[in-house]
Amino acid sequence: MTVTEQGKGAVIVTGASRGIGAAIAVKLAGDGYGVLVNYARDADGAGSVVSAIKAGGGRAVAVRADVTAPDEVATMFQRARDELGPLTALVNNAGMLGEGARVDERDADELTQLMRVNVVGPMVCAKHAVRAMSTARGGAGGSIVNVASVAARTGGLPGLVPYATTKGALLTFTRGLANEVGAEGIRVNSVSPGIIATDMAAAIPGAEDAAGRTPLGRMGRSEEVAATVSWLISPAASYVTGSDITVSGGR
Repeated sequence: MTVTEQGKGAVIVTGASRGIGAAIAVKLAGDGYGVLVNYARDADGAGSVVSAIKAGGGRAVAVRADVTAPDEVATMFQRARDELGPLTALVNNAGMLGEGARVDERDADELTQLMRVNVVGPMVCAKHAVRAMSTARGGAGGSIVNVASVAARTGGLPGLVPYATTKGALLTFTRGLANEVGAEGIRVNSVSPGIIATDMAAAIPGAEDAAGRTPLGRMGRSEEVAATVSWLISPAASYVTGSDITVSGGR
């Protein structure tokens, strides 16, 4: 389907001003969805993503909202409905690495913030998505995709154990929510990228070397993750829920 064929509804992509989130937003707009490009700080980046989407004939709007602020999340979902139409999907991509340090060197406040952004935020966003899409609430059904990480399985690179822990929690949430809302027309899945060539990966010592040791011998591309997300929310994946797809070059 081209971007000129409308009627697919709205998709919210959190943390979509750059990297994987930006690639997902552009891909889904190309699939024909109206895309809400969420950001917390990078207004210029989000604006550039929206401009790229519109240049290709797609529909998009940039909305600032901190996923840890319930009132801002509620407003974001309202804007998606008002400006782009009924919600079809949510992609929980927003996240943070946290400090690169051993667990015995971490500060409790920093760990709490990591949990708020990487775990509580997606859960709050999912709450609003379920309310909008559930057939039990008058919705037409839909899809939620959580962007996790292979770190949930491997334990993460040195200094990133808390980050890996939050992604493990996200996988558990994915499976549990899928069980909870499957009968209401909502599919819930996750994507677990490996080391993807983004600004986030560039900030991790040893990331490039680790990617070189994968069976495919390289970092992944954001567009490769975006293609997987696109499939998961499409009718082609209509019997897929509670699943995690690893996009990691074999890591």
